[in-house]
Amino acid sequence: MRVHAADAIVLRTYRYGEADRIVVFLTEDRGKKRGVAKNATKSRRRFGGALEPFTRGRVSYVEREGRELVRLDRIEPLDSPMRAVTGRSDDEAALVLGHASYFAELLDEWAPDAMANERLFRLGASVGEALCRGGSIECLARYFEFWLLRLEGVYPALDRCPRCGQSLEAGAVLATGEWQLVCGRCGTGALKVSPEAMALLRRFVAATPGAVTDAGAEAGILRELEAVHARLITMHLEKDLRSARVVRELRPQL
Repeated sequence: MRVHAADAIVLRTYRYGEADRIVVFLTEDRGKKRGVAKNATKSRRRFGGALEPFTRGRVSYVEREGRELVRLDRIEPLDSPMRAVTGRSDDEAALVLGHASYFAELLDEWAPDAMANERLFRLGASVGEALCRGGSIECLARYFEFWLLRLEGVYPALDRCPRCGQSLEAGAVLATGEWQLVCGRCGTGALKVSPEAMALLRRFVAATPGAVTDAGAEAGILRELEAVHARLITMHLEKDLRSARVVRELRPQL
């Protein structure tokens, strides 16, 4: 039996018996874990609101050899999406919490079990902090998608067309059924990326999540990237994410 304490991000929970919950969480040093939180529906002292998706906290858990589930003893919240809803209208708060669930589901899909991925954890932690700043949540979502795909090595190159070598500063097309962004002369596809959207992607390379939420971007540009990123994510995971559909339903119409 080993006792561990680690910084972690809560990804999801589900009921386990009458009062317990299974908690899926991403640790900085030991990867994704699943644990039983005893009496989680009743014990405000040990868990309180710390089981909300995308909450970051200090987790104490016990791991027994040969058992897949750990015993989750306590979570001390360090940052929570609940903090991000303070002062917002009901509709804005719902959109914030919807994005928090979306970010958590993406991390859950990408993070392997019991394998440390410090870069993935740091991305989640920094985006969680930026979520509480206010500003453009949709711009933050495109940034998160971009870096998640980039860290996993599946984001297309941004500089030049892989077929002819032409610069993509003037815009690009996501080649149909492929992972490549190509120039308009080399490929066809319904998903086009304007020069302005390409410029925003290049800005993401060097920007922090906080800077992205502060600066924002035009809605039309964000919709372009949303469509491209959704296609790339769906191609990789071979399924649509429920939380992504929820976010689209919560979002005010243009």
